[in-house]
Amino acid sequence: MAGRRRVSGSSVVALCVLLVSLVACGGRTVADPVRAEVQRVLDRRAAAVLAHDRAAYARTGTGAGFDNLSAVPLAAWSYRVTDVDRTGDTATADVELEYRVDGYDRGPVTAGRTVRLSRDGADGTWSVESDRPAKEAGQQPWDQGAVRVVRGAHSLVLGVGQSAEALRRFADLTDRAVPSVPRAWDGDWSRRVVVLVPRSLEGMAGLLGSPASSYRGIAAVTTGETGGRERAPADRVIVNPDAYELLGTLGRQVVLTHETTHVATRAHTTAATPLWLSEGYADWVGYRATDRTPSQAAPELARAVSGGRLPAQLPTDEDFGFTGDADELARAYEGGWLACRMIADQWGEDRLHAFYRAVGAHDERTGAT
Repeated sequence: MAGRRRVSGSSVVALCVLLVSLVACGGRTVADPVRAEVQRVLDRRAAAVLAHDRAAYARTGTGAGFDNLSAVPLAAWSYRVTDVDRTGDTATADVELEYRVDGYDRGPVTAGRTVRLSRDGADGTWSVESDRPAKEAGQQPWDQGAVRVVRGAHSLVLGVGQSAEALRRFADLTDRAVPSVPRAWDGDWSRRVVVLVPRSLEGMAGLLGSPASSYRGIAAVTTGETGGRERAPADRVIVNPDAYELLGTLGRQVVLTHETTHVATRAHTTAATPLWLSEGYADWVGYRATDRTPSQAAPELARAVSGGRLPAQLPTDEDFGFTGDADELARAYEGGWLACRMIADQWGEDRLHAFYRAVGAHDERTGAT
């Protein structure tokens, strides 16, 4: 062919030697040796965590954090290195931690981590210097201190800076909440709940990777992935102890029943589900077995209506923003609850359940309601 030039065998060998650090002959990308070495160190570290082997853990680097998570019942723990930035004998690795709590998580929790390592000049081995949440990623409970674990019949409570007696109260309330939810919601779910109780509001914010101001006055939230059962592997109810302590006995129970409802309905809660429905339904289940009247359960909305300020529409998603006006936020929750209560009262509870599922099964938000 015109313009084609033969390359001798020796030239091919020289070319492959020249490019071997970038591309292997045959077109296969050569693995980064440092990244592979870091992965092996973290694999040994993960095995030590699962084996509760403190000595093996220390041989991979810093022993910090081992005792903090030793009480947590783990079914799986692994690291996946996604990138390594090396400078001489130091390196910073972007890592995905995946773990499952034994008996509670259908799938793994994934958490971004930043791991810093150093290399021993004598034998060239890498060791972990620090392991912290990645930028903009939330902390894990053991990042905040030693985790105390209390088991209930249907609950697992992980607390930091909390007494065993305080955590037992959370377990008891959750154990009452879990059986009450199936009386309203008959969907398939694990009927087990993991509750995280940090030391303070700041601890809650750290777990969520957000400013504390976003959750001031919020007693608890539930985290999880929406979009079908296979994408709802590991919900967590995270408590704000500062706000929770201000609630009465009924309020505390309603909050945990509300959050447990989110766990139960997660597989049917999708991007098509408006917040007035998901939050309103959770409140409807929370208040269902109580004798609270609408004016008692929805005091902010009752005051607004008494003052002639009638809602012109259902609450929007923006109305549920935690950083907005506290009274407006309360009216949003109360409006969602009243809407679900109206559906149940006028058409029956079965129709309310069917409506919730139908909305979540919709392909997109537009037209779902």
